[in-house]
Amino acid sequence: MVGRGPHWRVEGVEHHGNLFVLLVGDTSKGRKGTSWGRVANVFNYIDDKAREVSGLSSGEGLKWAVRDEITSTRYNKKTNTTEEVIEDPGVSDKRLLVQEGEFAQVLRACVRTGNTLSATIRSTWDSGNLSTLTKNDTVTATGAHIAIIGHITADELRAELTATDSANGFANRFLFVCVRRSRVLPFGGAEADAARMGGFAHHLERAAAQARHQGAVPMTASARAIWEHVYESLSDGRPGLLGAVTGRAEAQCVRLALLYALLDESNEIDEPHLLAALAVWDYCFASARFIFGDALGDRVADDILRAVRGAGEDGMSRTDIRNLFQKHQSAERIGAALELLASRGLVRRESVNTGGRPAELWRSS
Repeated sequence: MVGRGPHWRVEGVEHHGNLFVLLVGDTSKGRKGTSWGRVANVFNYIDDKAREVSGLSSGEGLKWAVRDEITSTRYNKKTNTTEEVIEDPGVSDKRLLVQEGEFAQVLRACVRTGNTLSATIRSTWDSGNLSTLTKNDTVTATGAHIAIIGHITADELRAELTATDSANGFANRFLFVCVRRSRVLPFGGAEADAARMGGFAHHLERAAAQARHQGAVPMTASARAIWEHVYESLSDGRPGLLGAVTGRAEAQCVRLALLYALLDESNEIDEPHLLAALAVWDYCFASARFIFGDALGDRVADDILRAVRGAGEDGMSRTDIRNLFQKHQSAERIGAALELLASRGLVRRESVNTGGRPAELWRSS
């Protein structure tokens, strides 16, 4: 609703209030989509809200939804002069909420050869200035303010999130939130009270109106003291895929704290806003740890680890591991993956006496 006005500035980087969130739960049983209905009820009372779209499939498509005015230069034979002609008026409202009920499809689109969706999504989170340096695509978008809410299962997320996506910073721009329904309600929940929903909407409109006039939002002294205390632990790198997908902890926390401050109609991030943000981040981090566990972001190594753990005390021979990939991975690639797992203490190599040449056996540590 607010757009790219209020922000938290650190050195030359501005963090605005647009978030990317993935709701991770069982298909149909987590009620990921149903939950949005309660939120939408509030926004039904509000006129000035962001457009809502779905269907992310390419970077060009996302950029087109918030495109700038497109002009061209034409020669006027009558006046023997050139003039600027508006080919497309562009989109004046740069606010956009993307809802993706099947986010696995978005992840599949991101890895298609030549698809710019991953890079465009990253730029959207960073600056809102989108452009592609190609001759055939001159469309640009400046000042875009885009938020994304995606729904996906944990199995889909683990399967579709490639090592490249985790390494290039795509994944850590998202907050991972494990969700499930809290109660079984055959007839749904109680009808929302119209007066109460209208009250929520009125508060949001008032808070948004004030927030639109703000620029950089500072922290109070008490909030700064807390931030100094937690910053080191937030910025500590963690190994494996978990570390890759939670690598923007500091930025995510200040964005959340900024939103809490704006909702509180405050022109400063105070202690309660920061503590609330840290509590949300703790849950998102726990969700990511539950989803990815000891995964390393190396698909060969992760496949081997799952198989070795499944084998239990029987372990797996090198031949068993090679057969796991049906000869689609080289001995060198498998060896490198095993060494990676061993260096992290996740598997151990043992020699088994066979009466002749000792056999190599791999077990879970």
